[in-house]
Amino acid sequence: MSEPTSLAGEAEKLDAADGLAALRERFVLDDVTYLDGNSLGALPAHVPARVEDVVRRQWGELRIRSWDESGWWTAPERVGDRIAPLVGAAAGQVVVGDSTSVNVFKALVAAVRMAQEDGPGRNEILVDATTFPTDGYIAESAARMTGCALRPVTPAEVPGALGERTAAVLLNHVDYRTGRLHDLPGLTAAVHAAGAYAVWDLCHSAGALPVGLDEHGVDLAVGCTYKYLNGGPGSPAYLYVRRGLQARFDSPLPGWNSHAEPFGMRSDYAPASGAVRGRVGTPDILSLLALEAALDVWDEDGVSVAAVREKSLALTDFFLRCVGAYVPDGRVESVTPAAHAERGSQVALRCDDAGEVMKRLIERGVVGDYRAPDVLRFGFTPLYVGFADVERAARVLARTLSG
Repeated sequence: MSEPTSLAGEAEKLDAADGLAALRERFVLDDVTYLDGNSLGALPAHVPARVEDVVRRQWGELRIRSWDESGWWTAPERVGDRIAPLVGAAAGQVVVGDSTSVNVFKALVAAVRMAQEDGPGRNEILVDATTFPTDGYIAESAARMTGCALRPVTPAEVPGALGERTAAVLLNHVDYRTGRLHDLPGLTAAVHAAGAYAVWDLCHSAGALPVGLDEHGVDLAVGCTYKYLNGGPGSPAYLYVRRGLQARFDSPLPGWNSHAEPFGMRSDYAPASGAVRGRVGTPDILSLLALEAALDVWDEDGVSVAAVREKSLALTDFFLRCVGAYVPDGRVESVTPAAHAERGSQVALRCDDAGEVMKRLIERGVVGDYRAPDVLRFGFTPLYVGFADVERAARVLARTLSG
């Protein structure tokens, strides 16, 4: 078993050599070791001043004029173009607005409609059986609405489950419980080979690792912005519609914001062109512009997703080493894959009485979260988490489990 002083010294050297270490100063942090950015990212320090300007000047002084003069009307596409390179997409394919759940519904129903236009008999939706519950609820509702059968399967079972009846497949890029990274390129190719459409949920991957939506021909994708993108609690989600499908994207939630003539007030609906079709109603401007400000960290500091991924893997590797060195044998079991190609940016540890253990960890200044029935989740946001944080978290975990 390694001595704490040895691993602490190694952590200090790793932090000194970390090319992203200076970014920590861009966030509002304290002495707490914060490893829950996979649920809610930390606050970028410049965001409050930007939001104050939005409230006091843009809303308080300019009022209705801000829709034009402050760029409120075009914000969903503008912020979408800021997110696009973080998920491997060219401009003009991502629109920001609504929640992840709402965007899953739009994407899945639109995917089924396109499949049914392609030919008869496409009446089955495959959904990730291990998905976050809401995605499953939405998939069930979408299936009822489109006259499809819903078939839950694990991602590994998808290739064997695909067939002539498959219309669409809804999958998670990273499993929210275990942190397992699924094979987006391979599964997307398999879905396409079966003549179906792939819808990916990127909530636990965007901002933490390369996605490659355009490169891998993903049809539709959704994701939240309050985790690794640090957009703030309840910040709006985004919807990706591949350029080649935009003219066929038939949203089940047509709204005046996605109309070709939004101020024409016509009784008949005519969809706008491009990703704008993914809009519905009036954007949530305060949250949307807070998110836009948060994204400055990526642009102004020239942060690459590749560098973030490299550090993410180094952090999770080091955490697993420290846990192995400090925690008594048999007290925890990692359910996160060891292979880099199968790991997101979190580590999930199975542990007896996990809820109580996490409560005590938080009381001791290490913040992760708990997922029933027995999982401790630790998320590693490379923009502000360092190696000393990782070593301390493992050391406090060991002390908590020992007494």
